[in-house]
Amino acid sequence: MFLAIKEIKREKLRYGLIILMIFLISYLIFVLSSLAVGLGSENTQAIESWQAKQVVLNKNANVSMSQSVLSKDDLKAAKLTKDEALVGQTPVVVKDKQRPQISAQFIGIKRSQFIYQEQEVIAGRKAKGGNEVVVDQAFQTKGYHLGDKLELSGSKQNYRITGFVKNAKINIAPIIYGTLTKWKKLRQGMPDLRASAIISRQPAYHYNHENSKTYPIKQFINKLPGYTAQNMTFQLMIGFLFVISLIVIAVFLYILTMQKMHNYAVMRAQGIPSSTLVKATVSQSLILVVCGVVIGLLAMWVTAQVLPAAVPLSFTPQIIVSGTAGMLLTGIIGSLIPIRSILKVDPAKAIGE
Repeated sequence: MFLAIKEIKREKLRYGLIILMIFLISYLIFVLSSLAVGLGSENTQAIESWQAKQVVLNKNANVSMSQSVLSKDDLKAAKLTKDEALVGQTPVVVKDKQRPQISAQFIGIKRSQFIYQEQEVIAGRKAKGGNEVVVDQAFQTKGYHLGDKLELSGSKQNYRITGFVKNAKINIAPIIYGTLTKWKKLRQGMPDLRASAIISRQPAYHYNHENSKTYPIKQFINKLPGYTAQNMTFQLMIGFLFVISLIVIAVFLYILTMQKMHNYAVMRAQGIPSSTLVKATVSQSLILVVCGVVIGLLAMWVTAQVLPAAVPLSFTPQIIVSGTAGMLLTGIIGSLIPIRSILKVDPAKAIGE
């Protein structure tokens, strides 16, 4: 450690450039990881708030709640407890002359069931009348306020906003919570319609009848449009960044090691063991990585504070821990590559030259 610190102090510019490269890579990893978590969360925020474990859909709906239709016959044998709730979902467009149009998901629920009863309203109150709705806080950022009326595509009726809820999104679209009765009117032409799905908080819940089929919530989430492809894309990009960081650290340390071979030979001739030189190289790598990652974390924290709420950035403790651990691991692996050259140094030959 002493040798590593002394050398870094002596060659500030050289090692400063290495720290800069590590900072840029780590910062990009933190940004991409936060975006991946934020976008993934916007797909599943509502599902997570419901604490859903099982979902019952129409078996011909391709595990999609927006395409699922459950009739009276499909639900006649369903036994609903306090842990089950009927949900109706349909996409809508909110129209307003003074504000931009918003693509949203209208979710119909029953007041007697747990989704309504456990809503956490951050402003206003829960919807009580049929013409009242509670909406996601994304509507606030678009300029909507309590008491404003919404005009939905496919409906001549206006709905008054009585409250805002936090983290109420599904398929990256903000949710409008209304009643199942109003949802049925939005799904015109289907008089026998009862719901899109049954949401259950019980992992053991199972109901298959007529066209109904039960799916575990993980399978349902993985079938959300674009969810799996989006996550795989971000994971691939982050993986490539770790590989790039490994290559950068290894190449820089290898070049620096080759330039210092004569010095290593002199130290070996003086009786300094190879293990000390190896420890110095590994320590040097860790110091560089730690400095770069710390600067990256500070830059990421500033970024998270500055960016508007509309950007789906979720800088969580898990990202901090996993990103830092990954960078440290690549730093250790990268430092091992030039060690072979250090162990093979011939003191007599080097001094003779």
